[in-house]
Order: sequence, then C-alpha cells, then structure tokens
Amino acid sequence: MAALVVPAGVPAAAAAEAPREPEAVGAGGVVASIDPDASQIGIDVLRRGGNAVDAAVATAAALGVTDPFSAGIGGGGFLVYYDARTRKVSTLDGRETAPAAANENLFVENGKPIPFAEAVTSGLSVGVPGTPRTWQRALQRWGTISLDKALKPAEDLARRGFTVDSTFHRQVSENAARFADFTSSEALFLPVPDIGTTFRNPDLADTYRALRKDGVSALYKGGIGKDIVQTVTHPPVKPTSTRTVRPGAMTMTDLGNYNAPQREPSHTTYRGLDVFGMAPPSSGGTTVGEALNILETTKLADETPTQYLHRFLEASRLSFADRNRWVGDPSFSDVPTAELLSQEYADTRACLISPTTALTSPVAPGDPRNPKPCGTDGTDAPTPYEGTDTTHLTVADRWGNVAAYTLTIEQEGGSGIVVPGRGFLLNNELTDFSFTPVTPGVPDPNLPGPGKRPRSSMSPTIVLDHGKPVLALGSPGGASIITTVLQVLTQRLDRGLTLRQAIEAPRASQRNSANTQAEAAFLATQDDEALAALGHRFTSTGEIGAVTAVERLPDGRWRAAAEPTRRGGGAARVVYPR
Repeated sequence: MAALVVPAGVPAAAAAEAPREPEAVGAGGVVASIDPDASQIGIDVLRRGGNAVDAAVATAAALGVTDPFSAGIGGGGFLVYYDARTRKVSTLDGRETAPAAANENLFVENGKPIPFAEAVTSGLSVGVPGTPRTWQRALQRWGTISLDKALKPAEDLARRGFTVDSTFHRQVSENAARFADFTSSEALFLPVPDIGTTFRNPDLADTYRALRKDGVSALYKGGIGKDIVQTVTHPPVKPTSTRTVRPGAMTMTDLGNYNAPQREPSHTTYRGLDVFGMAPPSSGGTTVGEALNILETTKLADETPTQYLHRFLEASRLSFADRNRWVGDPSFSDVPTAELLSQEYADTRACLISPTTALTSPVAPGDPRNPKPCGTDGTDAPTPYEGTDTTHLTVADRWGNVAAYTLTIEQEGGSGIVVPGRGFLLNNELTDFSFTPVTPGVPDPNLPGPGKRPRSSMSPTIVLDHGKPVLALGSPGGASIITTVLQVLTQRLDRGLTLRQAIEAPRASQRNSANTQAEAAFLATQDDEALAALGHRFTSTGEIGAVTAVERLPDGRWRAAAEPTRRGGGAARVVYPR
C-alpha cells in the first residue's frame, strides 16, 4: 500500500507538528533526538515508568517513521549504555554484515571499482540489517518493557501520520530521481509530499505490528526477511528506468546468522574523566579517544581561540591517519585498539604538532604497536568517502541510566530501494567498505568479506566522573561524526561553553585531507584567517553533523540539548520541566 498524504488541516488527519525545542532542563528523565514526535514518544515511555533503554528503542522506532531516510529497520547502528546500578558502560554492535557470498572484490568489475553512485543504488550495497536485533538484545539485557510495547507508539505514529516538515520534503526531493526508478519507492514517497501535509505509512505500521506479534524472527527468519532477500536479489526496478542497478546475493541464511554482539566499549581518560565509546568495527571510539589523548598534552583552556582550533584540527588529522590504516572489523583484522588508545602512543603523535605550522595531509600513520617519538610509519592513508545521513538519540532516565544510540541506513535514503509492501528503505552500508585498498600495496583492514562488518564512524559517547554520568552525546555525519563529537566535547569540557553553545558553534572537520571542510559560519569568523596563516586550507561545505546530547547538572537535574538550526532543528524533551 502506498503512503497516504493529506492536507494537515483536514479534521482528524493528524496532530499539528510538535514544537522543536533545542534545550530542556528538569527531572524524571530526558530525551534528545532530531524529531519532536520521536522525542515525545521517548518521554512518554519514561513518564510511564520505562527506563533509558526502553525509551531509546521506542524513540528509534519512531525515527524510522519520521526520519526514514536516515534510519530504520533496514539499517544498523551502535548503542552505548550506562547502567546506574552497576556503574558499568556496555555496548551493542548492531552494524550490518556483508552476505556470505561477498569477497574483497564485491565492488570491483574488470579489475576496476564500479562507480560509487552505481554501488550506492543497488542490491549489491545492502548489508544484513542489524537494527531489529539490536532492539531485541537491548530490551532483553537492560530494558523493562517488551518489544511489543516499545514498538506500539511507532506503529500508531506510522498509521495516523505526521506533519511533513521542510527537512522531510527536502530529503524526498533530493532522492526523487532515485525513488522514481523503483516501483516500491515511487509508490511510497512520490509525488514529493508538500510541507504541512500529513504523511502516513500504513505498510510500515503493519511491519511494526508483525515485529510486535512475532518478534524479530519475523525479519531474521520469517516473511519480512523473505521480502528483504527478494528485494536485494531482484530489485524492483521500473521497466522504463535506464539506471544500472546491480542485484545483491543476500540469503535467508545470512539473515538467520545475524547477531548483534555485546562488545567492550572503547575507553580513555581525559582531564580526569572517563570517556567511553564504540570500539571497532566502529572507528569512532578509537579515533575520538586518540585525538583526546593527543590534545591532553596541551591545556586547551588556556589557549587562544586560534590555537585551540589549530590543535583540534591537527589532532583530528593525525588520529584519522591512524584510523584509516588500522581500524576494521576485529573479527577479521587484528585491530590494535588498546594501543591506539594508549597515552604513550598519543604522545608520540602529539609531538608532530607545531604551534606555528599546520601539517600537510595526507599524513602517514604511526605504528601504535611500536611507537616512535614524532614518527610516522609507512604510506599516507587518505580517508575514503562515507555517507552523511545518520541519526543519533540520547536518553537519560530518573534512575541515572543513560543511552547514547547512533543508527543509520548510510546514504540519505540508503540504497533508494523500499521493500515492497513493507514501508522501509534498505541500507547501502556496504559502501563503507574500501572498494579497493586505500593505499596500494598496504594491507587495508576495511576490504569487503563474507559476514564482515564495514568500518563505521558512528561515535555514541558517554563521559563519567568517578563512575557517574557527566555528559553523553553523538551525531550523524559520516566520517565527520568523529570530528563533530570531538569538537563538542572539547568546547564543553575545556573551553567553558555551555552544552547548547558547544552544539550551536560553527564546525570544521579535518580528516587527513589537504583541505579542511568548514561550515560557512566557521569561515566567517576571524579564526579562519588566523588558521590560514598557519597553513590550514578550507573548503566550504553544508551543515556538519546534528548533535543530540544530555548532561547531568550539579543539582541532580538533567539537561537535554539538540541542534537549534541544523537539519531543521532538533527536539529536546524532559519529563518534569523545572
């Protein structure tokens, strides 16, 4: 069934668009996400006595309705969770996996990588979805409600509909040409819905109902899974389309074998605080952690604004050089996670930073297993492209539990392919693999392989002070997620900005490339010229990231914060405002 789009003003069609608020302070628990309907669903779960994981799953399911071009059950993600009772941080790896038929030449034809755009819009790029299994495992381990109850609000939202905003309208418009080439995608999203109309997705509502009734086995072993496999292996391309759409080779066995393992979080200390993140196959935890360790050699609070930004960019540059060389799926590669996060190694990288001259990228990686002061090792390792459209939500509850959850379908609109009759888009996550070795002749830990998880930059992060939460945050943005999280962390912890100010501040992202991407607002500051005098080169880009975060205040209240303007602004909510 196609989506139903009706004017928002029609009686009983849907509630008016919920307000977007970038900050909320109070007690009883908080939720911050990119969408007001999703954040409100999370708050409702907390208000009914649910905990942070319950609310995180319910919020994520709602984002699959209102932000389907960034996340949904056709994708995957990483959950970082703090348990207030045990004071322990745990993580779930819900990253998608390659089918068993995949090998290192997955995206190679006639000895050359296929065009990236053709890889994106294909069955070839679709990984086995990890999001439903993540929800199941999170609720089983730490939740207090069933998957049935957690998905019910999202099912209702999909059935009654929500008001189309400018971001939803833009995302459909930018993907309209792709969607028009698939019968199922065209039926769901086209014509482009007008701002202010009500968008309903009854197919997705029915899919959520099937998951509520039969559990995630409906996807990993049942009818939903069969429809996914059929869509991947026989994409529903319109007969009139001229687009080259390659099929994938996913099977029901691939789905049935999927697991969302619990992994030890990445961990480093920074200014006496404990910083926990997502370990490989995400590169977020190791790269943010290494950059923090590099920066810890300097008292950033005392630096001028220009010197602070200079060191932030240089630490990002160096940590990305190491990320590109060393991080991949730890089930397939010997990833030196502990070594990358050691202060000893960070010190050998920090001494490469000059206060007067910027490094020239691409910088060669170091060898974390054999660190040499101010040394580099081997050949330069540039950063390949990653899709930027992901979403992040952050939750804290009345007991002090905290969930930081980043989830994605990769590109804006994922593969562009809606599963017929199911109402959700499939990911194109396998394009996060290196198509060919990034550096010829140098081992690349991120080449495709059977059952392998592509490297990610998702960086859900929780900061503790003596075992108690201080701050939790994350962002979408592809590889710029890492620099976004790093910039907000250092501005909040070192530079004295409030959480809202740190989120709102103009951003720049250096990822071991010749030019640093920067927002227009960043390029309009005086620091732009001062940094250019040190040798930094900038390229203007659109919005970088879309942070959501929560922090515990000294009086025990919580603050939730989201973007004031990026991606149309986020939505912070609190159970009891005060």
